[in-house]
Amino acid sequence: MTPRFAAGVRLHHDVARGRWVVMAPERMFVPDETALEVLRMVDGARDLDAIIDALAEKFDAPREVIAGDVRALLDDLVVRGALVT
Repeated sequence: MTPRFAAGVRLHHDVARGRWVVMAPERMFVPDETALEVLRMVDGARDLDAIIDALAEKFDAPREVIAGDVRALLDDLVVRGALVT
């Protein structure tokens, strides 16, 4: 599984509000800091395992814990139409 943003969806830094947002047609998501770390790695090139491995290493956390959290987040954003796999 290689997640990527759906057509018309992008991660964008809203300078006026000083925060990152996921811009989608006619809607916007405001990710928390944890979600933002994951979304910054969604580039259409890294597969799910590469994202999980990178985050587990970056935060020195158990891979199983990171994997569960990342999968839940990505699955939610797929259901919302923000990501495709």
